[in-house]
Amino acid sequence: MSYEVYRMTNQDITKMPLKLLYITHTAYDKGWHSTKHTHHFTELFYIVKGKGVILLQNQEVPVKENDLVIINPNVEHTEKSNSLDSLEYIALGIEGLSFSLPDEEESQMGLFTYHGDQKDILFYLNKLLHEIKQNDDDYEIVCQNIIEILIIKLRRDKKFTLTKTETKNLNRSVSLIQHYLNQNYREDISLDSLAEIGHINKFYLAHTFKKDIGVSPIEYLQKVRVREAKLLLETTNYSIASIAEIVGFSSQSFFTQSFKRFTDQTPSKYRKEVKKDG
Repeated sequence: MSYEVYRMTNQDITKMPLKLLYITHTAYDKGWHSTKHTHHFTELFYIVKGKGVILLQNQEVPVKENDLVIINPNVEHTEKSNSLDSLEYIALGIEGLSFSLPDEEESQMGLFTYHGDQKDILFYLNKLLHEIKQNDDDYEIVCQNIIEILIIKLRRDKKFTLTKTETKNLNRSVSLIQHYLNQNYREDISLDSLAEIGHINKFYLAHTFKKDIGVSPIEYLQKVRVREAKLLLETTNYSIASIAEIVGFSSQSFFTQSFKRFTDQTPSKYRKEVKKDG
């Protein structure tokens, strides 16, 4: 007979000051990209399949299958699949913590890539997805504990320093919808479809989103589309009609109307001004 006892130490165990805002599992086609954005919380991406890049202000960071990418708060970025591969990833929004490493270039960028035990990481991420999908009693408590385990294991393997960051107490559904709009602004989107994605009453969503973000969900969507359209007007020779379609507007006239409302210029005039200044 063999009998072994392992005693726990009596050290105080404190909960991490974090809040899991959302977790999504998404697959995108070749050549897809989100619009550039920032947020006050940390975002984690686990690349399930494919290849792509994370675009920062002055740098492109390649990512591939089984990479875990950590993006700290207030770092402007966008995700992009390449022209040959689609991109499938699991994304988490975590409020309350930022990550740092001493004397590493990644620390200056606010972005980290992790190549540790992928099976272990993916196990916890799939458990999170399962809990949220099942929506069983006290699933929020289970998710909170799983994300703490995941972060502790990351800190153990790579010696991250964790720093408490500002919290804004955003509604979780609002955070999820904001993330969805940044990634999927090209799609046909309505308040009804957003409410279904967020599992929330559409009138409550409209009220809560405006309270937390400052504009309605649909106005936020239009701003994202116009911001992306400005980039296309600056960097391509696509027609106005093509750009309107690419960024998700239902018609060129609606695109022109929305663009002028946010910029005080028509798309054509904006393009002429940019080329004149260039």
